[in-house]
Amino acid sequence: MFRKTTFKLILAGILTFGTLSVGHAGTLESLERERANLLNIMLSGDIGMQERQSKLSAYQARLVDLERMVLRDKSLVGKNTPIVRSAFANYDLTFLVHASIEKDRLLMDHWFEQLGLTGQNILNTRVGRR
Repeated sequence: MFRKTTFKLILAGILTFGTLSVGHAGTLESLERERANLLNIMLSGDIGMQERQSKLSAYQARLVDLERMVLRDKSLVGKNTPIVRSAFANYDLTFLVHASIEKDRLLMDHWFEQLGLTGQNILNTRVGRR
């Protein structure tokens, strides 16, 4: 009897602490993660053009939804954390899909432009060791 009760208490404690340690990603963190995945696909040399286009269109659809969620997230209003300040200070990079649509540019072209890269810069690069 004592062992069953002790076992149940220990199990309840483990379950309680296990659920408390689970992190919760907010809308902005989810947007950052998905945007990083999109940029990884854009820059990946391991996939073909057709596969890249299909993956990019799927990620763009998700990013549009996530960008809308962040823009409408009332919990971000008044927050003065570095991630929130940075996100809204760099609108064109944070809200990549919306900004590229507003400027009527392809997503990749818009991202390169925001980073200050041109086609000529990319063509002039060389692979080397540091």
